[in-house]
Amino acid sequence: MKNADYANSQLFRIRHSVAHIMAEAMLERFPEAKIAIGPPIEDGFYYDFRLPRGINEEDLQWVEKRMKEIVRGKFDFVEKEVTPEEARAQFADQPYKLELINDLVSGRVDENGNEIASPASKLTFYTQDTFTDLCRGPHVKNTKEIDPDAISITFKPPAGAYWRGDEDRDQLTRIYGTAFETEAQLKEYLNLLEEAKRRDHRVLGEKLGLFIISPLVGKGLPLWKPAGATLRDTLERWLRQTQIDNGYLPVVTPHIGNLNLYRTSGHYPYYKDSQYAPIEVDEEEYLLKPMNCPHHIMIYKSEMRSYRDLPIRYAEFGTVYRYEQSGELNGLTRVRGFTVDDAHLFVTPGQVLEEFKKAVGLIQYVFTTLGLTDFRARVGTRDPNSDKYVGDDSLWENATAAIIQACEELKLPYHVEEGEAAFYGPKLDFLVRDVLKREWQLGTVQVDYNLPQRFDLEYVSEDNDRQRPVMIHRAPFGSMERFIGILIEHFAGSFPLWLAPVQAVLIPIADRHMEYANTVAAELRKAGMHVEVDAGKARMQAKIREHRERHIPYLLVMGDKDAAANTVSVRLRTDEDLGAMPLADFISMTTRLIGSLSPELK
Repeated sequence: MKNADYANSQLFRIRHSVAHIMAEAMLERFPEAKIAIGPPIEDGFYYDFRLPRGINEEDLQWVEKRMKEIVRGKFDFVEKEVTPEEARAQFADQPYKLELINDLVSGRVDENGNEIASPASKLTFYTQDTFTDLCRGPHVKNTKEIDPDAISITFKPPAGAYWRGDEDRDQLTRIYGTAFETEAQLKEYLNLLEEAKRRDHRVLGEKLGLFIISPLVGKGLPLWKPAGATLRDTLERWLRQTQIDNGYLPVVTPHIGNLNLYRTSGHYPYYKDSQYAPIEVDEEEYLLKPMNCPHHIMIYKSEMRSYRDLPIRYAEFGTVYRYEQSGELNGLTRVRGFTVDDAHLFVTPGQVLEEFKKAVGLIQYVFTTLGLTDFRARVGTRDPNSDKYVGDDSLWENATAAIIQACEELKLPYHVEEGEAAFYGPKLDFLVRDVLKREWQLGTVQVDYNLPQRFDLEYVSEDNDRQRPVMIHRAPFGSMERFIGILIEHFAGSFPLWLAPVQAVLIPIADRHMEYANTVAAELRKAGMHVEVDAGKARMQAKIREHRERHIPYLLVMGDKDAAANTVSVRLRTDEDLGAMPLADFISMTTRLIGSLSPELK
């Protein structure tokens, strides 16, 4: 559901209302609690509290039961407009509400702490049963619109949250909840959560030996083990070759750059808070690279270009560094050092539309090859109330028009969302749903008239004039780390054969079969496969169970008959037994499947 549709939906009103009901029940359980804010979010709602003691499972169960009792009471949600003085009197013993009221009156934030433009002379309350909250809605008219059996706050543990997101402010307890229109929808959601736990990339990453994060190395800095490095290398090789086939040129740039480079691009100081502090070297300041684009720009700028040279398409798997707060780090999906499959195209104004469409087509190819077929497009434009953007209005209008025209010519469904642009230009993002129906922002294509202007880029036109090129930024995967984390969960560790870090494990029945197993392994490696030989002392059935749990596509058991006939006895990770087949036939089958990027195993 699109954000605008969700905000206007009955489900949004239900969740917003249940957040108030949860606050009422929490105050009954903890009369001394101080309440903060409680907005709906994508998959439910939360409310922040300062509690007199820690909350436990018994408390949550009591609160959830009480919430359902309140819902069954069929209480109206009553809206009332009040003056700031009346609001302060109502919340005289609630410091967080008083702070919000004062900010609303001075025009700094709304009820959820978001910035607004003008001060409020009137405020609104919503009351249900015995509970009143500072809120502008929307809510259901009566709690009878809510199914009490479609509510849960015990599915997710409470978490810490700083007041107003400021580490220097009070740490509150955030209670999460969710609600749906029907009990069946809630059950489906809870089942998906259980499946998500089973697919958690952090758990599978350890189990499959893909990556680790060492405290001694640093938070948010993953270390890739051999299996994970093989998986990553396979993805990179595939996309690198695909890019070369589509006219991209490889480049390599350093991990740091002079601070003046990022001042010129505008990345510093616009995103200063999400970057590491500058490093002083020989009386100059350097910055860990937050973006690859300024480096690619300098390669373009290193020589004079002709219109005959354009389009120029530079591509790099470039590692960048961002300072993410510790509480936001999460396995591979939120890290501090990550590699972007970055490309920057330098084109004439007349080439923008065609090159943009080709970049979109490449991203669609990447997603469909990996089985990520459920995606939608979002045109991110700038927020008119924000000052974080750079560039002339006319440049923004040209870039936005080009993106929308490309979408329409490609017949690509899209929606426009303010505030989702990069600071230098609008962009087209792909929002992908995985098998658990979770939506991820992955591939992106951006049209940029601003950075060529900031760096005074030129090319010689057909009329021998100096003209300004246009830049297109694009990244099908985005962060490699994040993308791989999503793929681990999407496939639950059972990767397609071509992507699997170990494609076959050879299991000799007895020690006398080791020589044949090593011979077979050499033949498979020669054919380009990633294989292992299990020389352990465990029994054959125990080995089969172990490697099935590792989601190895093929388990090749070999004994006397196989060695004599030059065959392999093939089991799939699904436990299907394909029986014995000549080694040459197995190699032919697997190389065909790998070469076609097939999701099948036979």
